[in-house]
Amino acid sequence: MESLPDAVVQYIFSFMNNARDVAVCNCVSKRWKDSLPYIKSLYFPRNSFDSHTGIDHPDTIVWKMISSVFKLEELVVYSPFSSIGLASWMLLAGSSLKHLELRMDNLAEYQNCIDSPSKLECISTAKNLESLKLWGVLMMNSPKWDAFPKLQSLEIVGAKLEDPALTAALRACPNLKNLLLLGCEGVRSVLIELPSLEQCKLDFYGMGNYSLTLTSPKIEFLEVQGCSWISVCETACLRNLSISNNAGRVYMVDFGKLAALEFLSIRGVQWCWDAISKMLQLASEVKHLYMKVEFTGDFDNLQPFPEIDLVDFFNSHPKLQKFDIHGAMFAALCQKNSLKNVQSGFVIPCLEEVVVTVRSPLNAEQKISTLESLLKYGKVMKSMAIRILQMRSSHSSADDFFDEICRFQRMNHKTVRIE
Repeated sequence: MESLPDAVVQYIFSFMNNARDVAVCNCVSKRWKDSLPYIKSLYFPRNSFDSHTGIDHPDTIVWKMISSVFKLEELVVYSPFSSIGLASWMLLAGSSLKHLELRMDNLAEYQNCIDSPSKLECISTAKNLESLKLWGVLMMNSPKWDAFPKLQSLEIVGAKLEDPALTAALRACPNLKNLLLLGCEGVRSVLIELPSLEQCKLDFYGMGNYSLTLTSPKIEFLEVQGCSWISVCETACLRNLSISNNAGRVYMVDFGKLAALEFLSIRGVQWCWDAISKMLQLASEVKHLYMKVEFTGDFDNLQPFPEIDLVDFFNSHPKLQKFDIHGAMFAALCQKNSLKNVQSGFVIPCLEEVVVTVRSPLNAEQKISTLESLLKYGKVMKSMAIRILQMRSSHSSADDFFDEICRFQRMNHKTVRIE
């Protein structure tokens, strides 16, 4: 290191970010100390000050380290801090910061949320941010953010939110391309209007009865968990779509044309059949379809899937290459009349991989017949996985059905496997 030019040493140190490493290097030599102001990133782990016994408050130590850097571009703080400390850091480095990640830890601190300045309010100084990630956020009131015109990625993990507060926060980020709200609760009706948004992942915790209205003409990737009513009208660019509701029911979906859609996943305990049917109709160009919905029916009325004609289904999804099919949907395709429309020229042209999850020995003959039909008409089939999941039956039919599946696997061992 001593033989290297100063510029090279400074370049090497610019890749260092752990605060403890920076502090240690600061004590090695004057040359190293003079090179540390050229670092671009500082990272303070959760336990940074667990054994701290010095006079200075941790907020002050962070402030001193930030003040020693010429142009800090990234700041990650997982260790505890105060709103006053954060405000002082932002005054120093706010104008140069591009990436900011903070573990807020204020979910239970309502008084601190309304105190001025709040932690959220302090962030507004960093107007040149390109990415912002917050953990453990209490956002009951609209944050006093003017605008983050350069912000392209916003991630909030673990949050209690109110509808007006979330709306105001998103309004201050007009040019977002990536939005992630993970493990959030408190909102009821989510309205997102972001013209540049390309990727969006929303995970709402609670009763599963939220509503979502999304207006983003450039959206390509959308994942939604916990909503019962979903409206996304501009979908020309949407390629990857996942909708799930583990706690509630999906009553209504309203999407525009899904001409570009390649992957669709629908999951949950209960969906209204109108919502399932609509999604399947819209996703006629899909290449990978994942379906794991246990029941249909409105409100508390749990019902099985209605019968689905296998020929009509695959004729309506000619580009389907991979099909993950679970319990209820597989049972719907295995009804007595599902193969009645098979014609001599029928083929499943693109299907290469099928994953079937079987949970019941009922209607065993038709299930085996459907598996055989998938192999027979799937002219480019490369792989079929049959998963036997929690099959409970004291009747000998369960053993007989499993024997039939094993026989089917042995006859088609190059393609079929049992998991």
